[in-house]
Amino acid sequence: MPHLLDIDALTADGVGQILDEAERLSDSSDMPLRGKHIINFFAEASTRTRVSFEIAASRLGAQVVNIAAGGSSLEKGESLVDTVRTFQAVGAHALVIRHAEPGAPYLAARHFRGPVINAGDGRHAHPTQALLDLLTMRQRFGALQGLRIAIVGDVAHSRVARSTTLALVLCGADVRLCAPPTLLPDPGWLTALPSSSTGGTVSQTTSLREALSGVQVVMPLRMQAERQQGGLLPGLKEYTRIYGITREKLADLAPDTLVMHPGPANEGVEISPELMTGPASLIGQQVENGVLVRMAVLKLLLGASRE
Repeated sequence: MPHLLDIDALTADGVGQILDEAERLSDSSDMPLRGKHIINFFAEASTRTRVSFEIAASRLGAQVVNIAAGGSSLEKGESLVDTVRTFQAVGAHALVIRHAEPGAPYLAARHFRGPVINAGDGRHAHPTQALLDLLTMRQRFGALQGLRIAIVGDVAHSRVARSTTLALVLCGADVRLCAPPTLLPDPGWLTALPSSSTGGTVSQTTSLREALSGVQVVMPLRMQAERQQGGLLPGLKEYTRIYGITREKLADLAPDTLVMHPGPANEGVEISPELMTGPASLIGQQVENGVLVRMAVLKLLLGASRE
């Protein structure tokens, strides 16, 4: 594929190829992208994704230019298309883009000759986050098929929930989406998911007990306040009481469950502070794997490009 814009462009074998490449790169000192120039264009705030893309490119030998919307010509009224054309004209070989508008990376890909990688577009997709989540689970459990995962929180507004669910179902996992009714996506979203030949399933529930029953991984999500309209919840305290993931709830409902979080976390809201770094946490491993997955994506895409 020429770009990585969403998980739905991948097959289960394609996901496996990226994860395998990421694991190979963990012990590699090769710099196959020496002489390549990569632009990280982040028109939306980011820490983990931006930094991990920068480190990933540098470890592969590429030169990286980081650009934020603030201070760029977007503030002067320049269009996204003209900005992307500028990146093309100055000789960039690949473009990593994060944008608040869903579909922005697709628009960029129509005007940029090299690979475009979606680093998050609105509430739509975040494919490399999904891939690093899957790598973390595969490292711990050995396989993804048959794995049971609960994703709890603001599912309706979360691009991570959408992309990670797509990837897990594609690879044969059982995904349970749990939230108050106002924070679950329209049920039509489930029927629109690509059919899985590997037996992957997805379901929705408002019951935390039902969601956590027998799962191996729970992934709480932060409230996407920047994408929400008002009136979806009576209050955060009530939400935390019912849906916040705490050590006590896990001990009662799912004592052997491991904890993941895509970050950034609102500690004390969707997850208790002690779970962030406790023995059940895979969160640090997720951050580490973010570099490896992004190295793999950059290497595979640029290695296949004609630039």
